Amino acid sequence: MKSNFKSIATLLAVLPLSCMTLYAQKKGGKVVETDNLIENGSFESTTGKIKKLGSIDLATGWSSPTGARADLFIPSDKLPDIGTPKNVYGKEDPKEGSNYAGIVGYSYGDKMPRTYLMTKLKAPLKKGQKYCVQFYLSLAELSKYSANEIGVVLSKKPFGTDTKSSIIEKTNVLHTDNKIFNAHYGWEKVCNTFTADGGEKYITIGNFSNNDQTKNERNKKIADFKGTPIIAAYYFIDDVSVIMPEEGKKCDCSNKSGADEFSTTIYQRAILLDDKMTAAEKINAQASFFAFGKNMLQPVAVSSLDLIAELLIANPSYKLEITGYNDPNEKEMSKENPLYENMDLKRVEVVVRYLEDKGISKERLVKKIMGSEGINIEVEEGDEEDLIHAKTRRVAYLVIE
Repeated sequence: MKSNFKSIATLLAVLPLSCMTLYAQKKGGKVVETDNLIENGSFESTTGKIKKLGSIDLATGWSSPTGARADLFIPSDKLPDIGTPKNVYGKEDPKEGSNYAGIVGYSYGDKMPRTYLMTKLKAPLKKGQKYCVQFYLSLAELSKYSANEIGVVLSKKPFGTDTKSSIIEKTNVLHTDNKIFNAHYGWEKVCNTFTADGGEKYITIGNFSNNDQTKNERNKKIADFKGTPIIAAYYFIDDVSVIMPEEGKKCDCSNKSGADEFSTTIYQRAILLDDKMTAAEKINAQASFFAFGKNMLQPVAVSSLDLIAELLIANPSYKLEITGYNDPNEKEMSKENPLYENMDLKRVEVVVRYLEDKGISKERLVKKIMGSEGINIEVEEGDEEDLIHAKTRRVAYLVIE
């Protein structure tokens, strides 16, 4: 990685934001939940003790329709293979609650059998009615591959076989771009509209296309993430919903939310480094900026953290103070929706997690949260309020020598 590059411009990017769960709506100033036809969409309700991989049947209402069983991950210090946020396949904070599921979406030459998630809907779908169907997924770090075609089938009868075979079926719901899902950090939404034939009672999640119809990419191994890579695209799954939209309204499958009334701006900047700077000065010059209400690392932030990790490894005496900020509107939104609470801490924690994955011990990382206090020195006279807030939503770095 080159440590010298010229500052060419300040970049302001208007990027889409992930939305809140579709079943969250405002009524009377409060967020309430409308009728999700999935009984246990975030896998929080469980029965029995979960002791090993392949235990999706212990998530209330969920099962695997083939002989290859999907996985259920829960917070567990004693059973690290099935833990959240870290487990045998990777590391991801749950999208909702404390649990999530996991499936094999693709493997090279079908050497690792695909797995699927299936549950019965609360009520059969109505003929001709449109439904909003969505779930979230995240690629596990030890996946050698990533793939597209991860979607949903809604059916009148459940699938069922004892063989460890793929289910080949017409997919009812895919991402609008049917993209290859290759992001390791944060959750990506799969969402689309489904018009019911009538009588559909079951939802199944997975890859229902042949391998030759599935696009795939080979991934680079995540540096310093311990474990043996698997020859598959393994995805964590969370927050599943099937909802009938209000009359006259369409499914909102964009990555927009109520947060858009405040900001869709993500501030970024190029950083001027030169060979005369010390390692500490190069680290202190970095900053990571975030979308409104989000703690997902942007590509520029990942590049900065890669450089920081490299310099920390080269200078083992350094400790790093990591300071997180939110903006005033995020604090205001948190009064109505807990998703916006403690955004400063959430941003610090995702940075700490990334650096730990790069081999930096937690003893060297000092967390600090500032809320919306402290003016960003990059704020300039004449900046509009939206830009000031975008510059505030950040994590700053300071070397402690």
